[in-house]
Amino acid sequence: MQRLGRSWQRAGVRVGFVPTMGYLHAGHLSLVHRARRLVGPRGQVVVSIYVNPTQFGPQEDLSRYPRDMARDARLCRQASVDVIFAPDDEQMYPRGGASGFSTFVAEEGLSRGMEGKSRPTHFRGVTTVVAKLFNIVQPELAVFGAKDFQQAAIVKRMVRDLNFPLKIVVAPIQREADGLALSSRNKYLAGELRAQALVLRRSLDKAQAEARQASRPVPAARLKAELKRFIERAPAARLDYVEFFDTDTLVAAPNVTRGTHMALAVYIGKTRLIDNARL
Repeated sequence: MQRLGRSWQRAGVRVGFVPTMGYLHAGHLSLVHRARRLVGPRGQVVVSIYVNPTQFGPQEDLSRYPRDMARDARLCRQASVDVIFAPDDEQMYPRGGASGFSTFVAEEGLSRGMEGKSRPTHFRGVTTVVAKLFNIVQPELAVFGAKDFQQAAIVKRMVRDLNFPLKIVVAPIQREADGLALSSRNKYLAGELRAQALVLRRSLDKAQAEARQASRPVPAARLKAELKRFIERAPAARLDYVEFFDTDTLVAAPNVTRGTHMALAVYIGKTRLIDNARL
């Protein structure tokens, strides 16, 4: 496949890249605006829109993941995106699509816990498709959102370990007015489910308050049990995981103090949502 960034590189044009799975929202657009600020008005901002099959497990929502290319293209135009790269499966996984593809990129340290434990093949799909997109677009920098905190850490590690010549920028989580982290999957939430989804942000706030008020470190196991009970008071909520860890290494923390990072994944009905914060 042609490398999009080669001619720009020869011309000395800075290229900023925002990889997405589409169904764009204000969180994605904040990444676009960050990329624009970093490359400047004469730079090129590229947004990829591709629902990557290799990062979905067999029982996950690949077939119903929200898609609206016309809407995404309009939002990109309004945000002054220079290039939309929207490949299909045959372009990204030649010779039979994903089922006929046999070469993968796998990070084997940071991906063991949290999302990696709950979704065993997820990060192998993420790192593979992101590596391919980096090779195609050849950006100077790529912008990722902090909502997918573990993903951003893994991509940064991949870039470092495999000598990709670009910088990874991690931009802050964007939230609705009531605190719910923006996500394309929020489309699935209707009526009472939307209200119950706020339990993720309230759980972060609860842990934040405990860490702030405690005179000594709080045992992580005790706080996890408290949060599980708190979350599952919401009738449609089911906790997948809650974890406390070191921000830099992602190593699980036995005790929670100020500065410990927290991440959680919760099913609201059939919709799986994630969130995180540094306490």
